[in-house]
Amino acid sequence: MAQPDTKKIFFENLSGAGKAIAVLTSGGDAQGMNAAVRAVVRMGTYVGAKVYFIREGYQGMVDGGENIIEATWESVSSMLQVGGTVIGSARCKDFRTHEGRLKAALNLVKLGITNLCVIGGDGSLTGANLFREEWSGLLAELVEQGSIERQSVETYSALHIVGMVGSIDNDFCGTDMTIGTDSALHRIIEVVDAIMTTAQSHQRTFVLEVMGRHCGYLALVSALACGADWVLIPEMPPEDGWEEKMCQKLSANRAGMKRLNIIIVAEGAIDRNNKAITTDCIKDLVVKCLGFDTRVTILGHVQRGGTPSAFDRILASRMGVEAVLALLETTANTPACVVSLSGNQSVRLPLMECVQMTQEVQKAMDEKKFEEAVKLRGRSFENNLKTYKLLAHRKPESELPVSNFNVAVLNVGAPAAGMNAAVRSAVRVGISEGHKMFAVSDGFEGFYKGQIKEIKWADVGGWTGQGGSLLGTKRTLPAKHVGKIAEQMRTHNINALLVIGGFEAFLSLLELLTARGKYEEFCVPMIMVPATVSNNIPGSDLSIGADTALNAITTTCDRIKQSASGTKRRVFIIETMGGYCGYLATVAGLAAGADAAYIYEEPFDIRDLQANVEHLTEKMKTSIQRGLVLRNENSNENYTTDFIYQLYSEEGKGVFDCRKNVLGHMQQGGAPSPFDRNFGTKISAKAMQWVTKKLVETFRQGRVFANTEDSCCLLGMRRRALVFQPVVQLKGETDFVHRIPKEQWWLKLRPLMKILAKYKTSYDVSDSGQLEHVVHHLPKDSDASVAM
Repeated sequence: MAQPDTKKIFFENLSGAGKAIAVLTSGGDAQGMNAAVRAVVRMGTYVGAKVYFIREGYQGMVDGGENIIEATWESVSSMLQVGGTVIGSARCKDFRTHEGRLKAALNLVKLGITNLCVIGGDGSLTGANLFREEWSGLLAELVEQGSIERQSVETYSALHIVGMVGSIDNDFCGTDMTIGTDSALHRIIEVVDAIMTTAQSHQRTFVLEVMGRHCGYLALVSALACGADWVLIPEMPPEDGWEEKMCQKLSANRAGMKRLNIIIVAEGAIDRNNKAITTDCIKDLVVKCLGFDTRVTILGHVQRGGTPSAFDRILASRMGVEAVLALLETTANTPACVVSLSGNQSVRLPLMECVQMTQEVQKAMDEKKFEEAVKLRGRSFENNLKTYKLLAHRKPESELPVSNFNVAVLNVGAPAAGMNAAVRSAVRVGISEGHKMFAVSDGFEGFYKGQIKEIKWADVGGWTGQGGSLLGTKRTLPAKHVGKIAEQMRTHNINALLVIGGFEAFLSLLELLTARGKYEEFCVPMIMVPATVSNNIPGSDLSIGADTALNAITTTCDRIKQSASGTKRRVFIIETMGGYCGYLATVAGLAAGADAAYIYEEPFDIRDLQANVEHLTEKMKTSIQRGLVLRNENSNENYTTDFIYQLYSEEGKGVFDCRKNVLGHMQQGGAPSPFDRNFGTKISAKAMQWVTKKLVETFRQGRVFANTEDSCCLLGMRRRALVFQPVVQLKGETDFVHRIPKEQWWLKLRPLMKILAKYKTSYDVSDSGQLEHVVHHLPKDSDASVAM
C-alpha cells in the first residue's frame, strides 16, 4: 500500500475566506464543462470562498444582473453526467469592445469578484487575458465616471485569471487533452462502428466528415481507432496525385477480401494548394474511378452532444480543483495561466504562451509549412500521424526489410477491451519491420499445446473495434509447462515474445526469466504490454482496458441513479471488479459522483461506515435525493457488499431506502473505448520497435541470444512518459500476495472525491501543478494521449 508522504503540504494553509470566484463557460460548448463548473463551485465553497455563476459567458458578464448569481453546493448537484453547459455559453460581440469590458468590470466589482475561472477555447482565454491587462485602467475609468468609489480600486486592484480549455477539437497547444475531446471521440467511434456493419452488408464505401476546421485531431485519432482506409486533415494535406493513390489503396483492400472502406475527413481538410477537399468531392472521385457504391455521412453537432465520458469527467474535475488552487496561490504578479494534465500530472502553463503557439500552428499552415505545423501540434499528434501511416499503409514486399526473425504474440490473463487493437498493431508493425509474426492462441496453455500459427497483415483487419481477445486468453502460467513451451519455441524458431495481458502476464515473464538458466530458448527479447481492467500492474500507471471498464461502470451508475428519479430518497450500493486494486472503484466514484468508495488500499472499520451513513443521512435530509456508494470486490473480507447494504438500509430507515448491484463481468465486455484502442495501438507499436532494436543488438553468430535483465521488460506509462522497465526490477515494487503495486498514483485522487462529496478531509497539494513553460512541459518520450 502507498506510504504516507512526510513532505505533504495541505490546502488548509490556502484559505479562500474573503475571496470571490466567478466561473463562466464561453465559446462552443463541450461535454465535461459541467464537471469543471461543479468542481470549481465545490472546491471554492470548501475553502471558504464565495463562488458565482456567470450565465451565458461573457454576455452575462457584460449584462450583469441575474446573469451573475451566487452558487451553492446544491446548485451543482446532478450536473456531472449532463452534456453541454448548464450555465449557458454565448459568443459575445459586446465584450470585444472597450465599452463592453467596462460594463463587465463594473458588474464584477459590485460583487467583489476578482478571481475568474474561464472555461473555453483560445478566443475566450485571449479575451480573459486582455480583460486582466486592462483591469486597473477600467477601474480608474469607473472611478472617473463616479460608478465606483476610489477605495474600490485599492480593494480590487488585481484581476486573477485561470483558464481551462473546453473544446472538442483538442486544438489548444500546451495541453494533452482539452475538455470534451474524449467524449467527441466516443460519439464518432459509436457512429463509425454502427456504419461499419451496414457498409459490410452492402460492400459500400463510406466517407465521414468530422469536426475540426483548423485541427485534424478528431479525424486522425478516430481513423487510428477504427482502422480507416484513408484520412484527410488540414495539418498534413496529401501529396499531389493523392487521388490515384487513395483509389489504389481502396481497390487493394477490396481485392484482399475486405467488404467495406472507411474514409475520414476533417471539415477543414485541404490539398497542397489550400483548396478544400470535401466529402462530396471524394465520393464523386471514388464512384468515377472505382465504381464503388459510396455514401457520405456528416456527423455535425452530434459530436458535441451526449453524456461526457469518464475521462472527461475526471479531467474536468481535476482541472476545476486545480484552477481553484491556482487562484488561491496567485499574486498580483502571477500571469494568467491554463491548468491541464500532462500524462496523469497536473500542470499550469502561461496562458498567452499557449495561445501564441496555437496561433503559430495556423500561421505555419497558412504558409504551407505543414511539417512544422504537425510538430507544433505536439509530440502526441506527431506520433498519432506516424502510427496511422505505419498501420494503414502496407509497404510493397520489395520495400520491406528482410530480418528473418520470428516474433510471437499472445494474450495472457483475463480479457480486456483493447487487446485486439494491441495485437493488430504489433502484427502490422512487426511485418513492416520485416519480421514473420506468429499468433499464439489461448495464452501459454495454447503455447505448450502448439497452437501457434503465422499471422498476416490482412488477418488483423477490423480488429481495433472488437472487444475481448480474438486470440483467446487463459490465466495459465508457464512454469508447469516450461519444457514444452521451450520445445515449441525451438520448433517454430521464435526469436522474441510480446505478451499482452494482466498480472498473470507479469508473473509469466518473471517465470520465463528464471527459466533462462535451464532453457536457452528463453534467451530472447521478451516484452509485456499491460492489459487488464483492474489496472493493477506494477510499472504502469495505466493499463489497456481500464478506460473501457470505467466507462461501463460510470454509464451504469448514471442509469441506476436515474432509475430513482422522481421516487423517494434512495442510496445505491455498487460492487466493482478489480481484485484487491481499488482503481475502478475510486476513479469511477469520482466520475459518477459517488458519496463513498470502499477499497482495500484504504482500510476502514465500522466507525468509518457509521460516519459515512450519518454523513449521507444528513445530506439526504437537506439536499440530495440519490446517493451512490461503490465498493471494490475485495476491499474487506468481513464488510461485504451485503453487510454494507444491510447497514445502510437499517441506519437510513425513515430517511432513505437502499438497493444493491453487483456489476460483474459487464465491466470486461463491450467494444473498447477510443482511449483503449489508441493506447493499445500506440503502446504495442512502441513495444514492437523495441523488439526490433533488441533483436538487432542481440543477434550474434547466426542466432539471437539475450540473457540480460534489460532484455525482459515491461512497457508502462509512468507519470508523463512511456518507459521500458526490466521486470526483475519491478519485483520490489510489487505486493505479490494482493497482486497490486506498493505505490499507486490514483490514491491521490481519493481526497478529491471526498471533497466533492462534501467530506472534511485534507488534500495533498504537494503534487499540484507548478507554473511551467509550454515549450518545455512535455518530455521527449511523452505520449500525451494516454493522459488521465
